[in-house]
Amino acid sequence: MNDAVRTCDTVDGTAEDVAVDTATRFQLRVAGRTLEARGCLETLASGGTGTLEARVRAFFAARQRGPALLVGLVPFDPQAPDALFQPQSLGQGSREPASVSPRFRGEIHAEPAAAQYAASVATAVSRLRQPGAPLQKVVLARTLRVQSHTPIDPHALVARLGRDPDAVTYLAPLPVAAHQPPAWLVGASPERLVSRRGRQVLSHPLAGSAARHADPEQDARAARELLASAKDHDEHRYVVEAIVEALRPYCDAIDAAPQPTLHATTTLWHLGTRIEATLRDPTTSVATLLAALHPTPAVCGTPPTLARDAIHELEPVPRGFYAGAVGWIDANGDGDWYVAIRCARVQGTQACIHAGAGIVAGSEPAAEVAETATKFGALLAALGADGALSTDSWSC
Repeated sequence: MNDAVRTCDTVDGTAEDVAVDTATRFQLRVAGRTLEARGCLETLASGGTGTLEARVRAFFAARQRGPALLVGLVPFDPQAPDALFQPQSLGQGSREPASVSPRFRGEIHAEPAAAQYAASVATAVSRLRQPGAPLQKVVLARTLRVQSHTPIDPHALVARLGRDPDAVTYLAPLPVAAHQPPAWLVGASPERLVSRRGRQVLSHPLAGSAARHADPEQDARAARELLASAKDHDEHRYVVEAIVEALRPYCDAIDAAPQPTLHATTTLWHLGTRIEATLRDPTTSVATLLAALHPTPAVCGTPPTLARDAIHELEPVPRGFYAGAVGWIDANGDGDWYVAIRCARVQGTQACIHAGAGIVAGSEPAAEVAETATKFGALLAALGADGALSTDSWSC
């Protein structure tokens, strides 16, 4: 068998083989349209993001059957193994009705606690403020560990997240050990990392955010303050500049607006910039662009190596596929990839919810704690656990 092609019984062929649940499905809903990939025909031999383009080419060169499409996830760490597979069938799935969120029964624990997270932010800010500091920005995340009294239905969860018409919702199976129950990454991302259609390339990074409010006047004021915030503009500029520079070796006619605009979700205002470009070589695959862009300063920081070092030092919970990317690629090299944020890893009665904030020299620890709490909101609401962040440990 070609090294790029493996059956869905195994993902990495190691002594501890892992499997993707073949009875499940992958979903990606964008602007009311849903890509639904059912079952698993073959898995792509896993590897780091830098080898993705070569592995994808080898896979499609050897493919004899099934849809000419791979779907799945790449992790935050570009050196860690990804999880992509060829589905058995495709569809433009109809949108499932969102059920009323049940009242959550279980326990939720913050890791780290809010005070510890604030201390980590303060440490990062101190480094960023040092004269001549090479580190310019770092994104620090914290986690909620959820233990429910009943199994968490990932399909119902993603349907409830779809109540926000502006979010890109996704449901993707995760590799697990053979004896473990199926696991999923479920989320509602606001951010397009990269898309390719022929020679046309699109990215729409977001960085800098503010909580939305039920009162229209207060909500409008929050939007105006975000647009005027020097701290948030600095955070956003790092992301846009990094993406433009990463695209330059591959693209001509890169067009990025000089100033960001507001992008709204149900819970947050964001600063966003639409970046359009044209491939210099029409054979350049979206996999090549994904490897060049990921991870952006929106989820990592800048410079990326120093930011990753700070993340590994200051975050107690490994990210896994959080802050990676979710999407698809076809045999022509076209595809769509979204940043895997505002998400939870769901497995049986357990879930792990992640949220991060971009830390720059002007950041205030208390404000970053509040920002991550707001970002937890959509997942907690979909779980029926609104208000769970009033303390670091919560149960019902």
